[in-house]
Amino acid sequence: MTTIMWMYVGMGWLLVVLALPLYFEKIPPNGLYGFRVRKTMEDPLVWYPVNKYSSRWLMATGIITALAALFLYQLPGISLDVYALACLSIFIPVFTTGLIFSLRFMNSL
Repeated sequence: MTTIMWMYVGMGWLLVVLALPLYFEKIPPNGLYGFRVRKTMEDPLVWYPVNKYSSRWLMATGIITALAALFLYQLPGISLDVYALACLSIFIPVFTTGLIFSLRFMNSL
């Protein structure tokens, strides 16, 4: 179970690290990295604010996932299956909420 815990913690911090260049507007529109939808790819004036906004959600998702993985690991008697599904059940709604709010933000521009 320790391996799964470190995987979730590492994935969480990787999301934070990947979000930082987007937050600081260091990544121009490209085909590999960022909030890549037609509207952001066609207009740098949309790309930068949407990526900055969505990067906050990505950082929050990473931090929440990492902290949840550490917290759930401390629960006595939790099985590997329950632990892995609990971590995933925390990651998915936070990530999905960030995606929905980011799309709404983009559509408001």
